[in-house]
Amino acid sequence: MPPASLFDFQVNGFGGVDFQRDDLTVTQFDHAVATLRHHHTAGIFATFITDDSDALARRFAAFEKLCAASPASATAILGYHLEGPWLSPEPGYRGAHPAAPMHAPSLTEFARLQAAANGRIRLVTVAPEWPGSAEFIATLTRAGVHISLGHTNATEAQIDEAIRAGARFATHVGNGCPLQLHRHDNIVQRLLARDELTACFIPDGVHLPPFALRNFFRAKPAGRILFTTDAMAGAGAGPGRYTIGPHEIDVGPDRIARQPGGQGFAGSTLTPDEGVRHVSAWLGLAPAAAQALWSTAPAAAFGLTLPSLDIRH
Repeated sequence: MPPASLFDFQVNGFGGVDFQRDDLTVTQFDHAVATLRHHHTAGIFATFITDDSDALARRFAAFEKLCAASPASATAILGYHLEGPWLSPEPGYRGAHPAAPMHAPSLTEFARLQAAANGRIRLVTVAPEWPGSAEFIATLTRAGVHISLGHTNATEAQIDEAIRAGARFATHVGNGCPLQLHRHDNIVQRLLARDELTACFIPDGVHLPPFALRNFFRAKPAGRILFTTDAMAGAGAGPGRYTIGPHEIDVGPDRIARQPGGQGFAGSTLTPDEGVRHVSAWLGLAPAAAQALWSTAPAAAFGLTLPSLDIRH
């Protein structure tokens, strides 16, 4: 695998470093990026999850200051993925996200967050059942921001409306939903059936067992599949207690990130280079084809050019 060649569009933290922390230091930022590069990753979308608007604005502004203070590490940050607060607050569908800050999407609120991020929010995950979602999606799409549907229980009609407005992706399909669903009419089937949407999968063997991943992979047309780690701070680090913002997360010897008490997943500890190996082995893809699905394919999907690096570890 070429050094530092991969791109991951959903990374909440890495190498023991939580990107959601208000006290994140340049040293920690540099360490996270160095660990990503050790795992052959050239670029990411740093991902921020559901919180109140003030907290999110503060985190975007602080992360931009870190990038300014460490230009070499900043080359790995190709933009931001905002996952919340415009998600479903329903139990199960909200996953590990807190329900209290969730609400209908707001163009005014997004403009404030985009300003704090210096215009670098590239991807937003939305639950399109909220009132006003179609206008929100259309406005962001016209501004060049990509929209993904996730943490949602949208009806077929609501998904149709979101696609017409410009939604192009579906966030970590097969997750962000309750354990028990109607056997046919459920959000996993609704999203998988939409060939217009590029489905994003977490191939860690936990969020999707290999057999489920194979089935989901077969359900999508060529060119409508991407992979992500949804990594949290425990990725590229060992077992222990980590955070995602104010939320404590336990990573056991099995490397599964769980909310305290063992209830529910909270991100993953998958690294992108592991993801390439899993995709190749579990889906029977040639290594070069698996690597493309973690590098050139997502970069093209988001209109990006990956930084040219030759950093060997």
